[in-house]
Amino acid sequence: MTREDGARLVREWQAAGEEVVFTNGCFDLIHAGHVRYLAAARALGDRLVVGLNSDRSVGALKGPDRPILPEEDRAELLAALRAVDAVVIFDEPTASDTLLALRPNVYAKGGDWRPETLPEAPAASAVGARITLLPFHEGRSTTQLIERIKAGSPDK
Repeated sequence: MTREDGARLVREWQAAGEEVVFTNGCFDLIHAGHVRYLAAARALGDRLVVGLNSDRSVGALKGPDRPILPEEDRAELLAALRAVDAVVIFDEPTASDTLLALRPNVYAKGGDWRPETLPEAPAASAVGARITLLPFHEGRSTTQLIERIKAGSPDK
């Protein structure tokens, strides 16, 4: 959905007394680490909105060979997950503008980040969102998965 539609939905949920969690990422090839992370993010509140980097944004962040899957497919896969209530695609390099528009109660990010290096931290603070860092699942990354596929190695 659009950022505007997402903001409207978040306001409706919050007006009904629900706590909204927001997270974001590229989610290029959905894997077990993503599913675990999204379930943990959802457990922080009543609703989970995922900000999804657009194809252009992923290419700028990850390089010319990415994304593997187009944004429409990535959004559809995320929306099909039990933990996810809504997906908002954004085109900027960070999710700060989306976070400012949505005004969630909680901003969740993976444990591979630190509060001082998190680009969205100022936006989360500006809207009063609690920042929560979730456990990082070692050995579960899209980049590692792509490398194993290229090498013809089985998942270990």
